Amino acid sequence: MNVHELPLVAFTILAQMSVGSFVILGLVQLSLVRKHGQEAVDKLSGPALYAIGPAIVLGLIASIFHLGNPMNALNAINHLGSSWLSREIFFGSAFAGLGAVFAVVQWRRWLTPLLRQILAGATALVGLALVLSMSMVYMLPSVPAWNHWATPVTFFTTTFLLGALAIGAAFVVVYAVRKHKHADVDEATGALLRTSLRRIAASSIVLLGIEFVVLPTYALDLATGDVHAQASAATLMTAGGAVLLTRLALVFLGAGLLGFFLYRFAFRGKERHLVYLATSAFVLVLASETIGRMLFYSSFDRIGI
Repeated sequence: MNVHELPLVAFTILAQMSVGSFVILGLVQLSLVRKHGQEAVDKLSGPALYAIGPAIVLGLIASIFHLGNPMNALNAINHLGSSWLSREIFFGSAFAGLGAVFAVVQWRRWLTPLLRQILAGATALVGLALVLSMSMVYMLPSVPAWNHWATPVTFFTTTFLLGALAIGAAFVVVYAVRKHKHADVDEATGALLRTSLRRIAASSIVLLGIEFVVLPTYALDLATGDVHAQASAATLMTAGGAVLLTRLALVFLGAGLLGFFLYRFAFRGKERHLVYLATSAFVLVLASETIGRMLFYSSFDRIGI
């Protein structure tokens, strides 16, 4: 892969993980606050929310390096009506800005709970629009490997898979730190942690299934396509497909195997095991998705000059 694409790898992975984390965090708030209480939810979700901001900011900074001259970012946003690249930059900046506003409002408890929920919902929708814009940027008829339905599907799968596991890892780390410092981690907080992790683990296994259907289908489509698609397929199978197989093995270990054990141990409430399982699952899947994105850019083979 051309090292010139590395900033795009960092940008797309970090931005999608940030969007997924924000959406998953919102779903936790909506679905579990009545059962476990707002106080228990805030104890775990607050630090996770504040970590999303630096991640999206780092992603946006990485994307600027791909432009050569950072001032080009101002020119790229001039065609919102006709350019998916302009929309990507617009929605990326808007998501970062709205997310920062929501984090401050949530921290200071400004506005009413309903207005904060409306702001969170708007931020999540902008984030999902960012992921859609990202995927549409690569739907180029001149690049068969990218102009495929698998591009938006894999982008959204990465968004929710990384987002879910990042929130799971954040929750167990926050819980362990608060408990080590003898902070107030009552039974309601522990019950919330276990319920969240069970749902996150189950979701990761479902998303893993989607990846294991999409990726082989995508590779087969390229292998049976035109000469340019076949050239991209050959790139994916470099060294006998060792890199692709490594990517699949890592995501299976992280989202599948560790996800299964995370689901099982969450019932038992063994927090120390949960920390190891949740953080290891996140790291393995992050490595897998990064390799997958590098393969995505390596598969570039354009029709014509």
